[in-house]
Amino acid sequence: MSSKFYDFKNLKGDLTGGLVAGVVALPLALAFGVQSGLGAIAGLYGAIAVGIFAAIFGGTATQASGPTGPMTVVSAALVAAAIEITGSLEAAMPIVILTFLLGGILQIVFGLINIAGYVKYFPYPVVSGFMSGVGLIIIILQIFPFVGLDSEKSTWLVMQDLPRLFSEFNWQAMTLGIFTVVVYLVFPYITKAIPSALVALVLASVASYFLNWNVPIIGDIPSGLPSLKLDGIFSVDSSTYILIGEYATVLAVLGSIDSLLTSVIADNMTKTKHNSNRELIGQGIGNSIAAIFGGIPGAGATKGTVININSGGRTRVSGAIHGLFLLAVLLGLGKLAAYIPLSVLAGLLIPIAFKIIDVKGLKHLLVVPRADAFVLVVVLLVTTFGSLIQAVGMGLLLACLLFMKRAGDISEEGMEVGTIAGFDGEKPWQDEVEFYEEYKDKVYIKHLYGPLFFGFTSHFQDEIKKIPEEIKALIIRMDRVPYIDQSGLYALENAVLDLEQRGVQVLLTAIQEQPKDKLVSIDIVPDLISEEHIFGNISGAFDYLESHFKL
Repeated sequence: MSSKFYDFKNLKGDLTGGLVAGVVALPLALAFGVQSGLGAIAGLYGAIAVGIFAAIFGGTATQASGPTGPMTVVSAALVAAAIEITGSLEAAMPIVILTFLLGGILQIVFGLINIAGYVKYFPYPVVSGFMSGVGLIIIILQIFPFVGLDSEKSTWLVMQDLPRLFSEFNWQAMTLGIFTVVVYLVFPYITKAIPSALVALVLASVASYFLNWNVPIIGDIPSGLPSLKLDGIFSVDSSTYILIGEYATVLAVLGSIDSLLTSVIADNMTKTKHNSNRELIGQGIGNSIAAIFGGIPGAGATKGTVININSGGRTRVSGAIHGLFLLAVLLGLGKLAAYIPLSVLAGLLIPIAFKIIDVKGLKHLLVVPRADAFVLVVVLLVTTFGSLIQAVGMGLLLACLLFMKRAGDISEEGMEVGTIAGFDGEKPWQDEVEFYEEYKDKVYIKHLYGPLFFGFTSHFQDEIKKIPEEIKALIIRMDRVPYIDQSGLYALENAVLDLEQRGVQVLLTAIQEQPKDKLVSIDIVPDLISEEHIFGNISGAFDYLESHFKL
């Protein structure tokens, strides 16, 4: 049974996917709510509103949305800043709610003016440094709750307060925290049918309840439908407008990046194509509605989306069911959540935070271009111990300045600095004509001009995706690529991995010294592209294909 609105053959998969994604989201929503400083209920409100409305109005059919680590860290920084200005959480709420609401509205505007086309140009070191910094912030701010103690609201103050950790820690709370981490990490080896985060939450909370241990708990949280939280938002002091504007912009940009990255993952899993602008509009609507009920903002959640798809979710109904499940929990089980120990929530957040840290980017710090490594480290440190807003702005500025410096050096060395172009729509180069005429249906040749850097990596990946399905081999001519940065390295790596999955053989020709050194330093050569698939000139690649492939 089907209609023009919904094909009911997807109902079973959507129902299963949505319910499983909702079960996974529940403990994380509570934990992120506590982390934000607004309480567990704010995380649940956010997960419900963003989960339902981003699914209905968004542009990714299988996206499961809700509070995420990066969005929660920015929210927590906002709450701390607003409390510092006003003196109390109650007095700070109008500032917080107005910022969340403006952030959602900005996302809607982003979708309407096609800002999604520009989000993809963020340099890899800036995104990597920011995400790793966010992971470190979560870990540092959860150290004290993990052992049953109140925590300072900034990472720098937490580090200064560390001596108290060893003299006042609550061993019972720490035991529950350790138990939670162990169950979270070990349970997937037993079965993946039940989310380990939920199992860890339930087992540790039940153990704490029956042992009657004296540990800090969430405490009473409201049950039933939330009320509007719009009181006072239109009478906030004008001196806070800059703070509101800054944090709203960061939430909108970060939420957009987070969601669009998850959309790309969903596309790869489902072989579909999301609508980026509609996705931002949907996320903006969800975040705006979450704001007016006092919920924290969210974004596309990678883990929830992957679980939704793997459990059978195929349409936006699955995402809506994920949010409706959380609403049912709010209406029926809110009282039980009050007994969850804060150290258990910390035990869930700490391993999740380690997953946010970009281990790949950090591992390659010593081998990627020094300018990229410098930008990554600066953004990481400023994010972790300074201002999230300044970290992103400083990272973008440094990345652009350092690239312009490098481009100037290349020009002075007499090398051509151009843009990236593709073979499609061009005439073949003179030394390719004969081979092209004979094998154009089986072999694709990609010409690259100028440095492969963050400004062109998205275009490069889009060009690679356009390669026809029937193509058996791709030759990438790098004669005119004098320089490759970290973004370019990873873009090339991802392109080769995607092509290999399609059974396309990738060959490189005439690689200059700097690009080849960097490809070798992060093991793209020879681990991903063997030495026998690298040639000094195009004729060597042609000879290899004619002798080794059935063209």
